[in-house]
Amino acid sequence: MLSLRLQRVGRKKLPQYRLIAQEHSLQPTSGKVAAYLGTYNPHSKEVNINKEEVEKYLGNGAQPTNRVAILLKKEGVKLPKWVEIKEFKKKSKQPEEEKPEAPAEATEESKPAEEAQAEPKAEEPAKEEAESK
Repeated sequence: MLSLRLQRVGRKKLPQYRLIAQEHSLQPTSGKVAAYLGTYNPHSKEVNINKEEVEKYLGNGAQPTNRVAILLKKEGVKLPKWVEIKEFKKKSKQPEEEKPEAPAEATEESKPAEEAQAEPKAEEPAKEEAESK
């Protein structure tokens, strides 16, 4: 079975990718490629695809990888119904926040307590100033 996948090319720390059709059991680095169908540059987001060839391979049952399916969809290539695109959530570097309902209730309850504590502190310096005069 053929697979549509990306093959990394380019120099170190500056990758570029070729869109290739290849037997699914082979590694992209093996060099045994059925067809070169386009290129993708992740730095400039430039995509060059031979849409007619890609549609021909998809029509014959070639399986695109998830990243290739996303690229093809953005470029307007008609994907067969059986192609599934998995949506992944991006992991944020910040820790996940708790549910907004629970902290909101806790902060509302703690605010009056904090204000009550702040008011006596404000009165104490006033008393000290009156005593010193």
